Amino acid sequence: MATNTRCPWAGTDPLYIHYHDTEWGVPVYDDRKLFEFLTLEGAQAGLSWITVLKKRENYRKAFADFDPKKVARFTPKKIEALMQNEGIVRNRLKLESTVTNAQAFLKVVKEFGSFQSYQWQFVKGKPLQNNRKTLKDIPATSPESDAFSKDLKKRGFRFVGSTIIYAHMQSVGMVNDHLNTCFRHKEVKD
Repeated sequence: MATNTRCPWAGTDPLYIHYHDTEWGVPVYDDRKLFEFLTLEGAQAGLSWITVLKKRENYRKAFADFDPKKVARFTPKKIEALMQNEGIVRNRLKLESTVTNAQAFLKVVKEFGSFQSYQWQFVKGKPLQNNRKTLKDIPATSPESDAFSKDLKKRGFRFVGSTIIYAHMQSVGMVNDHLNTCFRHKEVKD
């Protein structure tokens, strides 16, 4: 296997390749980073991930570097200002949901001590190692994403359907969905 063989979805865009090669599928245990990915996955709903990835730095600026304590205090006036920000996805429901999700996120942190403690329980604390041969083998959801999504919704989170949550789980390394021919599959597994 050539060392540069990667998942075909990474394409040829240098930003996408860098994301694939350094972040996607790597386990994340930092709460702020988990909030960032949860926010970006919600923003991506109905769009391509590369669209959101290209706006990531603008999101970091717009959402106080994904500090959930600060985002939880965003006012309707702040949402109006964000609606004018061309550097992010200007969807009112998605913007409002980020504030709602920050508030729900803080409640989870209070209950579990950290968001990562809560989130990782859905895979019993360790990444699920998959053996995918083709992109067609990768599901849009899983029993774990169904349970995680259902629990998030019960806690007041929005834009957290099972498909969004499965993508989140892939991004933050709760599941290793690098194809088994991809050089990152073994690296992430190890």
